[in-house]
Amino acid sequence: MLFVQILKAGPGAGGLFDFNATLPLMALHFISLTLVLTFLFYKPIGTLLEEREAMITKNLSGASDKLLKADELCNQYEQQLKDAKLDAQAVIAKAENEAKTIVADEITQARSDASSLIEQTNKELEAQKQLALQKLDTQIDELSQLIKEKLIGKEVVV
Repeated sequence: MLFVQILKAGPGAGGLFDFNATLPLMALHFISLTLVLTFLFYKPIGTLLEEREAMITKNLSGASDKLLKADELCNQYEQQLKDAKLDAQAVIAKAENEAKTIVADEITQARSDASSLIEQTNKELEAQKQLALQKLDTQIDELSQLIKEKLIGKEVVV
């Protein structure tokens, strides 16, 4: 039904683009709506988006700085750990060398003590041997004297 009314109105009236007083009024409405939307919505949203982008950029740069600092601290701790391991190995090696030296000294001292003990025991045994030989010599002399006396008699004394 609306189509029939449009056809009855004629070719010049109520078209899609009528160039009459409504066109400038529509243009003013469009411009005023654009200005209102710009100042009420687009600028605050744009400002908010810029602030958010600045905050994100700031957070990213702060995070990258903290990451670099964390990497640096990690490298420092790894270097300190390596140094501590080297120091510990040096201390262990020094302690092992000192222990080996002490053990070697103790072994040398024990060998020296054993050697002196063996030498002293040999001297004592030699002295006892000499004493036993002297006693044997005297006993041999006495026995040979007795044998001579019994064989030859008591009169002959050499």
